[in-house]
Amino acid sequence: MSEARSLTSNQVKKTIVRCIKVKQPAFLWGPPGIGKSELVTQITNEMGGHMIDLRMGQLDPMDLRGIPVPNKETGQMEFYPLDALPTEELASKYPIVILFMDELTSAPPSVLAAAYQLILDRKLGNYTLPDNVVVLAAGNRESDKGVTFRMPTPLANRFAHFEMKIDFDSWVDWAVTHNVNKDVVGYLTFAKSDLYDFDAKSSSRAFATPRSWTFASNLIDDSDDIATMTNLVAATVGDGIAVKFMAHKKVASKMPNPLDILKGKVTGLEIREVSAMYSLVVGMCYELKDSLDNGASTVDFHKMADNFFSFMMDNFEVELVIMGAKVALTTYKLPLQPTKLKNFDTFHKKYGKYILDASE
Repeated sequence: MSEARSLTSNQVKKTIVRCIKVKQPAFLWGPPGIGKSELVTQITNEMGGHMIDLRMGQLDPMDLRGIPVPNKETGQMEFYPLDALPTEELASKYPIVILFMDELTSAPPSVLAAAYQLILDRKLGNYTLPDNVVVLAAGNRESDKGVTFRMPTPLANRFAHFEMKIDFDSWVDWAVTHNVNKDVVGYLTFAKSDLYDFDAKSSSRAFATPRSWTFASNLIDDSDDIATMTNLVAATVGDGIAVKFMAHKKVASKMPNPLDILKGKVTGLEIREVSAMYSLVVGMCYELKDSLDNGASTVDFHKMADNFFSFMMDNFEVELVIMGAKVALTTYKLPLQPTKLKNFDTFHKKYGKYILDASE
């Protein structure tokens, strides 16, 4: 598959949804850690469905085909399926059931043979897939240095194939809606190339991927000493990037409290380090959304929003302003009422066109 045909996660999402609607088995290719499994989970949830996640590299053929049991009446062996596959009873509870065969390229040939029959005929021994079950699969490419087996051509021909690539804009939309640590989002917005630095030829055990940055985000605790935090970040994204990230975090920690800005207690900015300002923008967005989620009154919420837009206009360059407004208005879809914002007309006149372009 050519690089020109590699798709962002948002593009892949549209194609996978279409495949689900017509029950076309689809295979999602891509390097490790870029969010293939997470994307399928997200699609399933948005469609109100249920996902059965089969880690194919960890299965034996019996896990799919079932246990052979002799039928005394016929004198033949029958296979009793295990609970790995969806039953009619389970399928009846959901509009769609996704049978997700993850790590399919890591499955040994004997397991692939069982999967082939299930995908081709929707049957395996005595078992038949319920009508509303759709088969999706994912795996790494042979060039990704993982344990992979070449997919048999007849099996490959049963799938629609899509290759997923790293896309920062798609990742940051996901990150801010899942409360990824503001310093992680801020640093990567400044250093986008560090979102993913996997090299199949490298011997490094830890390397940066969207998945490993999520691990780092979960491990970061500002109560830890610098050495402990550095070790934790290095253990997930690698030594070199960890050093750069910790230098960023040291500066970002000196920025004003985002909540103080939203409350109007801080109106100026002394530190002008770009990556730290990105972290501050993300922090303000998080606090603005949290205030709404925690029951702030309409009046208080719009006062904070006014301070949010005023601070950005007074202290940030266009790119930072666009990022903050895009997260608040497009990603979070905060219920801002222009008539309740004192500076909305000024903000819209100055930045409206840029924000619309960035949201397309």
